[in-house]
Amino acid sequence: MKQHDLGYYFVVMASVVIVLAGIKSASEIIVPFLLSLFLAIILSPSYRFFSKKGLPDSLSLTLIMIIFIILIGLVVKLIGSSIQEFNSNIDFYEQQLSQYYMHVEAISEKYAIALPLNELSSLISSKQIMIFASSLLKGMGSVFTNGFIILLTVIFMMLESKHFTDKVNFSDKNTIVHIDKIFKQIKEYMVLKALISLVSGLVVWLALVLVGTDYPFLWAVLAFLLNFIPNIGSIIAAVPAVLLTLVQLGSVSAVIVASIYVAINVVIGSVVEPKVMGKGLGLSTLVVFLSLLFWGWLLGPVGMLLSIPLTIMAKIVLDANANTQWIAVLLGTGESVKNK
Repeated sequence: MKQHDLGYYFVVMASVVIVLAGIKSASEIIVPFLLSLFLAIILSPSYRFFSKKGLPDSLSLTLIMIIFIILIGLVVKLIGSSIQEFNSNIDFYEQQLSQYYMHVEAISEKYAIALPLNELSSLISSKQIMIFASSLLKGMGSVFTNGFIILLTVIFMMLESKHFTDKVNFSDKNTIVHIDKIFKQIKEYMVLKALISLVSGLVVWLALVLVGTDYPFLWAVLAFLLNFIPNIGSIIAAVPAVLLTLVQLGSVSAVIVASIYVAINVVIGSVVEPKVMGKGLGLSTLVVFLSLLFWGWLLGPVGMLLSIPLTIMAKIVLDANANTQWIAVLLGTGESVKNK
């Protein structure tokens, strides 16, 4: 490696560190912007649908925003009441779980089976798991306190989306093909992932209602959000729901709920998503875990929820450039390499 090449890479790495430090210090501004961007991407197909039907842009946008505000208002109200009631009963749930630990420990001693339940219960606090689940939803709710700013940003982004392509095409006709390909892949991924996550949330809600678990809507929203994190998202979402079912309805119902989550993870994660979205956008399990830690450190709880969409967007951008395709390959599952 030549000396100037080494110096170039040092400059690039130093630039990345400076940019990340700037993003972390400005996270209060960047997080609402990212949420606005993802919401605009997800809502843009419906906006274009109404526009193609002949409705004026202003009327199409107003109709979409009214429907969106009503849905968000209902979701926030239901989540807020569920979280408040759930948090008030956390200590009771913790006591009930402690009794289960003691019961299992007594059975293990009876059959001379050594189980490190005390160490396990102190290492993995079920109360902290439930608090973490509700804190994720609270973190999303706290971001939406700037709802008016986010709403305005979404509106302007959707209005700008119709003219952005024309602007870039006017300035550089060669670049527009490259940018259009990137935006198309990002929008396709976000819309399909949102729909798949919505189906997962609906299945979880229906299953928990049939089983009789408390706060089914709360756990359905958590499943919807964490489904954006492949491989481990549905597992994280299942833990508080399974623990609550164990306390409330007993071990048989808890096993049923756990089986439902496993079935959703297998069917949607291993069958539906690869067929609908293709394997090319997949991330390796290690990258999923590391991106969860990285974006959570950089942007907080919302960063954890947006970690995979952000990493997927980075992968799409890197894959579109021949000089950076090797980085996209490293981030992927390796399926694209096997197929070549």
